[in-house]
Amino acid sequence: MATPAPAEKNSKAAKNNDQKSQVMIGELPEDFLRISVSNQQQLAADEQAAIALQQQYCSGGFAPSNVTGRLSITVIEAKLNKNYGVTRMDPYVRLRVGHTIYETPTDYNGAKNPHWNKVFHCYLPTGVTSINVEVFDECAFTLDEKVAWGHINIPEVVFSGETVEDWFPLSGRQGEQKEGFINLAFSHTTLPAGPVPYQPVVVVPTPYYPSVMPYFPAGPAMAVPQYQQMYQQETVPTCQTRQPVQITDEDVKQVQEMFPNMDKEVIKTVLESNQGNKDAAINALLTMSSES
Repeated sequence: MATPAPAEKNSKAAKNNDQKSQVMIGELPEDFLRISVSNQQQLAADEQAAIALQQQYCSGGFAPSNVTGRLSITVIEAKLNKNYGVTRMDPYVRLRVGHTIYETPTDYNGAKNPHWNKVFHCYLPTGVTSINVEVFDECAFTLDEKVAWGHINIPEVVFSGETVEDWFPLSGRQGEQKEGFINLAFSHTTLPAGPVPYQPVVVVPTPYYPSVMPYFPAGPAMAVPQYQQMYQQETVPTCQTRQPVQITDEDVKQVQEMFPNMDKEVIKTVLESNQGNKDAAINALLTMSSES
């Protein structure tokens, strides 16, 4: 084996010493990997803004421009033809409305006759007239197994303001529309005509970070006069939201006396879709009973 020349040894030693000199030796500084106070305040500000936007979106303050109305879907129960689990299945349902996915809770040991009674309220995109339904068996040690599925057209009468409850066929290993049935209820509320007026979302500033409010120009020199005046008066503009009608247990009980065999959650959904109007809800339930 050839012995390295002295000049080569000196070159390697100099390179190693240069690399060692770039390494920090000793205790790490106190602020190592620590978020600065200003960053923490920014994160808190962003969180407040996100919460405000989410609350405004969910309360109906504004809607996307490409929707026709609000669709309410109640996933009531299913009757499946076969149990595919080693033990009793733990089914849950996944809905796809447009590009949005919704999931019910799992009905543990629901087997072939699971019940969910879960209501979903969603904006219905323009041109969407059907939904996709998938029934999964929740598994503990493997991927959840899809046991049934279906492509369901939304009944046309729903878009006229009627509430429809019906059983829809499911496909699966047994064949097309031979895996069982799922019980769904639909109702639709039309949004007001024309675009929803835009209003800025404003979050009340904290004492330590006064520029938290979204859409406020940063710094007093860039402030728009109307916003500056609004800030000085400590008033916060809010969007004019449509407050949902609160349906009480007593309301549901009064209607359920006329429909003792009707599920309580279905009655509550119908009352909500009719803004608490009991007469309209009763007419809708009578229509559902006659159709079934």
